[in-house]
Amino acid sequence: MNPGDPMRPNTPPYSVRVARSLEDLMQVQAVRTLVYMGDQACPYEEEFDGNDFAGATHLLLTCGREPVGVVRLRWFGEFAKMERLAVRREHRGGPGLLMLSRAAFDLAARKGYRRLMGHAQVRGEAFWKRYFNGRPRAGRPRFNFSQYDYVEMEFDLAPRADAIGLDTDPFVLLRPEGDWDRPGVLDYAAGEPRQRDLAA
Repeated sequence: MNPGDPMRPNTPPYSVRVARSLEDLMQVQAVRTLVYMGDQACPYEEEFDGNDFAGATHLLLTCGREPVGVVRLRWFGEFAKMERLAVRREHRGGPGLLMLSRAAFDLAARKGYRRLMGHAQVRGEAFWKRYFNGRPRAGRPRFNFSQYDYVEMEFDLAPRADAIGLDTDPFVLLRPEGDWDRPGVLDYAAGEPRQRDLAA
């Protein structure tokens, strides 16, 4: 994918959320099918590689109610890995890509990660350098799959005071992924919200 200009004016409102339901995951798969299998002729077994349900979080970009972009994050001991970033053709060049990417970086930082990496198509390397201070990983060669050249990019994440950690309130840890600032179902288990500070 070639990011293009991420700041086209007069575009409809976009929003990003964590994919939590089966319907959300179906929308994620639909966008990836359109972009990778449709636009880029990626084989099915390469695109759907067995990593979508094991330790992955998907973010879904919508324009109104329509799913238009996705990104998958996987979580490793020392770093988070951003993968399968896709924006439908008719929404490329607008603010959605930047919004989706920032949401991925923010989620990783909120989870306490200080490093993020991803495989960027070579033609999109300048985008990652410009907007996220990305850098190609030293000593790592470019590689190719599905007819596209890629480079490993690395990003530093700013530490957050409210990052999730071992000492985070147990009720915060029980809340849905990425929704740690809002009371969850267990916060209300006694019939009313807990009275003390709900933030971690």
